[in-house]
Amino acid sequence: MKYQVYGIGNALVDAEFEVSDEFLAEHNIEKGLMTLIDEDQQEKLVTNLNSNFGLKKRAGGGSAANTIVSISQLGGDTFYACKVANDETGDFYMTDLAAAGVETKLDQVKEDGVTGKCIVMVTDDAERTMNTFLGITADFSESDLHLEELVKSEYIYIEGYLVTSDVSRNAAIQARKVAKENHVKTAFTFSDPAMVTYFKEGVTEIIGDGVDVLFSNEEEALTFTGKENLDDAITELLKITEKLVITLGNKGARVVTSDNDIKIDAVQVKAIDTNGAGDMFAGAFMYGLTHEMSDQQAGNLASESAANIVTVFGARLDKQTQLDILAKHSV
Repeated sequence: MKYQVYGIGNALVDAEFEVSDEFLAEHNIEKGLMTLIDEDQQEKLVTNLNSNFGLKKRAGGGSAANTIVSISQLGGDTFYACKVANDETGDFYMTDLAAAGVETKLDQVKEDGVTGKCIVMVTDDAERTMNTFLGITADFSESDLHLEELVKSEYIYIEGYLVTSDVSRNAAIQARKVAKENHVKTAFTFSDPAMVTYFKEGVTEIIGDGVDVLFSNEEEALTFTGKENLDDAITELLKITEKLVITLGNKGARVVTSDNDIKIDAVQVKAIDTNGAGDMFAGAFMYGLTHEMSDQQAGNLASESAANIVTVFGARLDKQTQLDILAKHSV
């Protein structure tokens, strides 16, 4: 086996800004969700944000990519299948993943077009709101999967955001099918409440007859199942996954299987930016899962990792910080 986790998802470069609630309201931007916009809308928004607030941070992003980077920095062997264009932003993204130790084949497959960008707006309450222009990543297709790498992996990790494009959704469905045929386990994340609100049918299609690990926050679990309380939602979700990982913000998390319900305590911190918290939790948990940790140990590692990411701007921690956290949980 060459990789512990092979990921597929959008390739986006994040531009992060600190904004006010008034700015979001004034521009009819739906707080706390990821919204797709076109390139012209995004350019106007960036101009506005730059003049009003100034750029806080530029970094490689994308939900599954953040998770894969986390696994890699902790010491896991990873591959990421994605799509960037032959432009400056695409070069930045490719270099960023390579620096984190993630294997890709981006140097072989970049095409003409525009690399996807995500505008991340963070308010005083640390809530992140995203406006995304997918660019060429919307065309992420079966030909971009590099299935020869997938079959050498223990897990495939699929992000829910792929559901927004017919082409990328079909790629995710095909990847999951190949994984199953080759005894590669599947982990899936709902990614965002908007995905289960507006694209539930497509999400259900990707999940198919079930996955090995499902990541969800409380809002996504309730929305997807249509239930009014979390325990009922969990009962429903266990019909489509072997292991359910529910993140509960400052209330911690739960790792639930048919015969176990493990409570994971939150690490109390002052949050300044929740962007990437779920991705970081999933990355640390997947590292633990593929490195002989119990669900409790993996959950504790994930909880502390997620707590650390919300105390800094951006969706990724530096490698040394991650390794220091790991050292505390490897005793």
